[in-house]
Amino acid sequence: MTLVRPLLRLVLLVSVLLAALPAAAFETRARAAWVYDLTAQTVLLEKNADVALPPASMSKLMTLNMLFEALREGRVTLDTTFAVTTRAKQMGGSTMFLNEMDRPSVRELMQGIAINSGNDACVVVAEGLAGSEEAFAQRMSERAPQLGMTQSSFANASGWPHPNQRMSMHDLGVLAVRLITQFPEYYPLFAETTYNYKNRAPANAHNRNPLLKIAAADWHADGLKTGHTEEAGYGLVGSAVMGNRRIVFVLSGLGSEAERAQEAEAVANWAFRQFVLKTVAEKGTRLAEAPVWLGAQSHVGLAPAEDVALLLPAGAAAGVTAQAVFDAPLTAPVAAGATVGRLEIAVPGFDAPRVVPLVAEAEVPSGGFLTRFTSAALRLFERAVAMTASS
Repeated sequence: MTLVRPLLRLVLLVSVLLAALPAAAFETRARAAWVYDLTAQTVLLEKNADVALPPASMSKLMTLNMLFEALREGRVTLDTTFAVTTRAKQMGGSTMFLNEMDRPSVRELMQGIAINSGNDACVVVAEGLAGSEEAFAQRMSERAPQLGMTQSSFANASGWPHPNQRMSMHDLGVLAVRLITQFPEYYPLFAETTYNYKNRAPANAHNRNPLLKIAAADWHADGLKTGHTEEAGYGLVGSAVMGNRRIVFVLSGLGSEAERAQEAEAVANWAFRQFVLKTVAEKGTRLAEAPVWLGAQSHVGLAPAEDVALLLPAGAAAGVTAQAVFDAPLTAPVAAGATVGRLEIAVPGFDAPRVVPLVAEAEVPSGGFLTRFTSAALRLFERAVAMTASS
């Protein structure tokens, strides 16, 4: 049987730590939004987050992901050069001003996409990796669900308006987390503020991410990508760091560059100021006990396999509940450190509970003959009592 045991000790600890803090709330002006604390792996805000919308240039992050994967797999290097076709040269919108005589390197194309938002650079990468932009878009569409992006489809590499170019804010957030965590060697590229290929376009040399210009006292932004079309409005995939916390957020459907800049800064301030990351139980601290069947000891302590850090909305501590869940009784032998249950922590305002593995804090070997004899006798007695009660 599975035993669910309330864990009042943890609830009391959280309440003591945060009972005096004010409540948190935020109403975004964005048409759709997704805000995520990467450190605590907690979604802070969702608004139309799973609706597939036109992503504009924010979908260039998927083009970069495909390029980063090609680098990791050794299919290209940073010094690999690609040809520039007339189709790429003729791309409108933001460009890095390539022409057919150029042979830009992968390193230069990465900068041209991330910093200049170059539509021409995206076509060059697509044709260089897949032979054609259409084939590359098909590969992106096939790759997306493998990465957990269930509301994404691609018709091109640049985010140019097309009915089949769609991504949800949640998907863009999943992609941003992947770029940050899986490609740390390339992620600093997104914080670069200027790039001017062969000094061709000083006016288009600046990164459009407004957060990179923010001089906040205690946090800083370091990515990732803006987007804008008439259909999509103004959007941003952003990430910022304060102390040991990193947040990722995606906004879409804002009315102007100024509104995008203001909303992005407001979201970052809200996420950092109105949530608190607290360690409420340390690795190895006993939080529950489980009975052990046929063991040298009758019980074993259960402890978290890692420090338990909770991201809590200010003022929500009084409503936090936690429980240990495990199959009881455990059957000996039980190895020290073996995962034998889980800790489920429910925080007001969050739909899904935080789940932390619970491990046995000590070894429980099998009991000797006397233990087995006593346990068997007890089991027979319990069955006899049960049969008597039912007759």
